Amino acid sequence: MQEYHKIQTVYKRDPATKHKTLLEGEFSLPIFDYLKDNQWVWTEKIDGTNIRVTYMPDAGDTPAGDPRVIFGGKTDNAQIPAKLVNKLQELFPAEKFKDFDGPVTLYGEGFGASIQKGGGNYVPDGVDFILFDVKIGPWWLEHKDVVDIAGKFGIKVVPIVGRGTLLKAVERARPGFNSTFGPFQAEGLVMRPAVGMNDRSGKRVIAKIKCKDFLHE
Repeated sequence: MQEYHKIQTVYKRDPATKHKTLLEGEFSLPIFDYLKDNQWVWTEKIDGTNIRVTYMPDAGDTPAGDPRVIFGGKTDNAQIPAKLVNKLQELFPAEKFKDFDGPVTLYGEGFGASIQKGGGNYVPDGVDFILFDVKIGPWWLEHKDVVDIAGKFGIKVVPIVGRGTLLKAVERARPGFNSTFGPFQAEGLVMRPAVGMNDRSGKRVIAKIKCKDFLHE
C-alpha cells in the first residue's frame, strides 16, 4: 500500500525553539515562494488519524483472486483503533468498488471521539472517515472528482473553505477559524495550486498551515 506523502508547512520552523515557532517569510520550499502569489485552493485540515483504503480488484492471495479492500494507517506499521476499523468495514465493502477496473486508493482522515485530543468535537459519540484525496494508477484526482467519488460512496469529503494566495491562507489561519463541523477551532488549512502541479522531482505541490502555529503570538 502506498503511503500518503508528507505535506510541508508553508514556512520553515525555528530550530532554536525546537521547531515550535514558524520563521515567517522563509518558505519551506522554493516552489512555495515562486507560487506564493498564484491562486491556491484551501480545504479544512481535519484533526484525526491518516487512513488509506486500497481496493485490489484481483488480489492474488485470496481464493480465486477475489477482490480485496485493505485498510492502512499513515504507515504500514500504524495501528488503527478497532472501532475505526469496524466503521471502515461498514463504509467500504468490496462491492462498492465494482465500477473500478484497477487498483484505487482513497486517502482520508479517521476522526471522532477518542481519535486525537479534540476528536469528540467532530463526532461526540462515534468515529467516522472523511476523504481528502484519491489516486487511481499514477493519477491524483481533481477535487471535483474526489467529491464525486465521495458522493458515490456516501462518505464525507473535506470542504473547500477558501481560495487565494498562500499569504492570504496564512492570514486566514493566524487568528483561528471555526471548523465546518461546528463552533470549535479548525486544525488548519491544506492548500493546493488551483491547477495541480508537481515539482521537478515529481512530488506534488501541496502545503499546510495550522492555527496552533500562531498560538505563541
